[in-house]
Amino acid sequence: MKAVIDTNVLLVANGQHDDASPGCVVECVQRLQAIQREGIVVVDDGYRILGEYQNKTCINPPKGVGDVFLKWLLRNSSSPRVEQVTLDEIADNSFAEFPDPALEPLFDAPDRKFPAVANAHPEKPPVWQAVDCKWLNWWATLKAKGVEVEFLCPDDICQFYSKKFPGKTLPALPMPVP
Repeated sequence: MKAVIDTNVLLVANGQHDDASPGCVVECVQRLQAIQREGIVVVDDGYRILGEYQNKTCINPPKGVGDVFLKWLLRNSSSPRVEQVTLDEIADNSFAEFPDPALEPLFDAPDRKFPAVANAHPEKPPVWQAVDCKWLNWWATLKAKGVEVEFLCPDDICQFYSKKFPGKTLPALPMPVP
């Protein structure tokens, strides 16, 4: 198991997303614990992802599973359990490695690093996404460019999409990876 992990996965695991269902919290907790036990986390070597994690969590003392995960990640950042890729930032929050230059301006600037990191890695690991429903609009384009998005909380994300974009047709979800 190898993944690029969006910050909202840590926040949901911490109970920091009030609208996430209990099932979503459990899924995020289990995924973070599983990748700690037996997986590999992919981040950028410019500290963009780790820096965002640190800005949105609390590791001294850790209060939630997302905090504990970050503490583990920082302790293991130079081990084989964490793989780092280099991003070429061509403008503020704009990366040469972003899979689709036409899609990049539609992304929230701070989220662009996640697909860029996945695309920069030779194995193109999936991006884990918990509750950011805008990604439902983008996963198919990313997949066409070789970057998979794995929605950990499909029911929650569909509900959030319907609330955020009333009257807009709910995009299809990717088929789950067996």
